Amino acid sequence: MAIDVGRIEAAVAEILAAIGEDPSRDGLRRTPERVAATAVELFAGIDVDPATPLLQTQGFDGAVERFGELIALRGIAFRSVCEHHLLPFHGTASIVYRPAERIVGLGALTRVVEIAAARPQLQERLTEQIADALEHGLHPRGALVVLEAVHGCVSDRGPRQERAETVTLAARGDFADPAGRAEAIALLGAGAGT
Repeated sequence: MAIDVGRIEAAVAEILAAIGEDPSRDGLRRTPERVAATAVELFAGIDVDPATPLLQTQGFDGAVERFGELIALRGIAFRSVCEHHLLPFHGTASIVYRPAERIVGLGALTRVVEIAAARPQLQERLTEQIADALEHGLHPRGALVVLEAVHGCVSDRGPRQERAETVTLAARGDFADPAGRAEAIALLGAGAGT
């Protein structure tokens, strides 16, 4: 589904008028166009399967024997838009997976996060969608996803808690077990802050 830029521009002009502004004044004249262009970027992941980068990437077979037991990538920056208030939230994602037969380049993992985040979202759902994509695209023995984010709906309105972070976790396979989960979380904490 293509994003309807014209409708977004018309809607933004109407919002500006509804708050008592003049959408045709110099500072606001191009605002509807800018907001529409931003929406195209922010919502580019709608109707795209987050597992696509994993499925379309040449993997490395025999992963367990050649590449080790656990693979972790932490500090993946992401931004998304809260579906409740259409305000941004941003933070970092960390991924750990225990390969079965296949691994992919680390860039493919960052693309999974980018695609899943580029739609109206809830952080809880985003965490689950990333874990599901890893499971579907890699068929690992285990996968763990941790997201830490600051939400505009908490920092910029309502409670106005600028430093409050939300942390969510999703675990699959070996990491659904508490001992496996502890191993993966320990790996993410190893060397953090150094």
